Amino acid sequence: MALMSITYYSQVMDLDLSVQVLYPDKGRVDNPDDTDIPVLYLLHGMGGRDTTWLRLTSLERLVRKTNLIVVMPDTHNGWYVNTQYGYPYFDALAIEMPDVLKRFFPNMTDKREKTFIAGLSMGGYGAMRLALATNCFSHVASLSGALSFKGFDPRKESLGSPAYWTGTFGEITDWESPENPHSLINLAKKADKTTKMYIWCGEQDFLLPANNFAAQAFKELGYEVDYQTAPGRHEWYYWDKQLEVVLSWLPIDFQLEERLS
Repeated sequence: MALMSITYYSQVMDLDLSVQVLYPDKGRVDNPDDTDIPVLYLLHGMGGRDTTWLRLTSLERLVRKTNLIVVMPDTHNGWYVNTQYGYPYFDALAIEMPDVLKRFFPNMTDKREKTFIAGLSMGGYGAMRLALATNCFSHVASLSGALSFKGFDPRKESLGSPAYWTGTFGEITDWESPENPHSLINLAKKADKTTKMYIWCGEQDFLLPANNFAAQAFKELGYEVDYQTAPGRHEWYYWDKQLEVVLSWLPIDFQLEERLS
């Protein structure tokens, strides 16, 4: 894969944003002149950035023979929402970034059925939010995603100050309420039920109750949800292993390098 690091001016944010892009190499894929290449947006978690998936997983090795564009944006700790402090991360990713990338990569698909999104932890939440709010993605995957705040209050878990959470989401009176700003359920009620979901969470992960709650809620709303749990914590060791599962789950010709039997 060709690796491209792009810095561009975001009019929506009024600042420079960075994005890493893996692009299929001619000579390694079967159809290098494809004019409708599938795309996967891959979102980082809290404390991460656009290079984190590249640095801490086998991503580049896994997709090196697959006709797939992988886009890894940098959205700081903004939770992929239009924050209360004035940085509209959601608009920057959902509206502006696809148009920016299309200018750089005219062969990138603009078809919903070939456009996918995935993320981990905060990025799992962001992937679900973008998929449900835009109807631009046919498949969405969440690894250890903060899919609700069922069972814990992040303000009490040393995950940022109260001012940080208020600045991101606004005042919150009831973190357990399905009406709170973090809830994806209301978005899911209005979204296209053909969106396919893959959700994974480790059994020792503090976000397991949140994932159990969200996966069941999505199923009850009529979504096709592949929900998996296994022994694991909130760590990259498990997300790296799950990345191959996600790539195999997507409707692409995933060309993993052959292994000796």
